[in-house]
Amino acid sequence: MKTPQAAALNVERVSHSFGKTRALDDVSLSIRSGGFTALLGVNGAGKTTLISLITRLYDNISGKIEIGGYDVRRNAGPALAGLGVVFQSRSLDVGLTVRQNMRYHAALHGIGKSEARRRGDLVLDRVGLIGQADMKVAALSGGQTRRAEIARALLHNPRLLLLDEATVGLDIQSRRDVVSTVRGLVREEGVAVLWATHLFDEIDPQDDVVVLHRGRVLARDSSAALAQGTNLSDAFLALTGAEPVDVLA
Repeated sequence: MKTPQAAALNVERVSHSFGKTRALDDVSLSIRSGGFTALLGVNGAGKTTLISLITRLYDNISGKIEIGGYDVRRNAGPALAGLGVVFQSRSLDVGLTVRQNMRYHAALHGIGKSEARRRGDLVLDRVGLIGQADMKVAALSGGQTRRAEIARALLHNPRLLLLDEATVGLDIQSRRDVVSTVRGLVREEGVAVLWATHLFDEIDPQDDVVVLHRGRVLARDSSAALAQGTNLSDAFLALTGAEPVDVLA
């Protein structure tokens, strides 16, 4: 049963291990509808493991995960229907055109051909790629490929979008373009976003931030509150004792 006025995402006391290695330890967080939340942690903090549990690539044995009020274990269908995902590794078929990738994804969601074309053109226009719709993915730049993956993730009208290190490997301008595209979705369409990153410059002062380190949540607050008059990088270092990596101006 769906919880009335539920959060876009609710994670309660979730732990996960790989053999004897504890990847997540009693993790709890909540993502408000129509908000941008940064999941901040160095590489190996557990961000990808958490996203894999949310998306049901892994099974959460402990705790509870709800998407839009639906438990992902008990009501996986309606829970995942409201979810769009951009994984860290590239996942488009590079031998197909952008539009063909959209059609294939639409078919997986039971969307008919004419509706797939209509929705595909809408989301490609939204991310600024309608002019490249008939280009093969192999011919796109890295930033364009990422925006095509975001378009694909939006095709079935999800209310929650997960992005796992979505700007890895991109140049500075492409990174900014991708971040701007996602923030526009939050601002103009009310999509809730969980943005997993280790890059401080991708986080704005008003953003909600969850600091994940060695599988544990160390802090949950706005970026400005966590910074406490200094900067987020210094605050992160004080919380974790870890040296920030790949911090770009």
